[in-house]
Amino acid sequence: MSESHTTTDHDTIRKWATDRDGRPATVKATEEDGHAGILRIDFGPKDKGLDDIDWDEFFQKFDESDLEFLYQDRTKDGKVSRFHKFVRRSSH
Repeated sequence: MSESHTTTDHDTIRKWATDRDGRPATVKATEEDGHAGILRIDFGPKDKGLDDIDWDEFFQKFDESDLEFLYQDRTKDGKVSRFHKFVRRSSH
């Protein structure tokens, strides 16, 4: 059975992404005054609609936007999963 998890932990997010050859990115059309817009993790091949950013800028935007990282480690059949999305932090 595939399970999803949520986290705000920067190290967990970075490890999950880099273990899958993912890089932090932002959607070009949503950038404002040189600052990151909508966040993405780019797994390649390079998406022309995305700009690579460094992890510091990625996490600054992540925290400012009050996001959580929803992700899956493995698919239902046990393969490494790339499923993820950014969601608003819950108010537990």
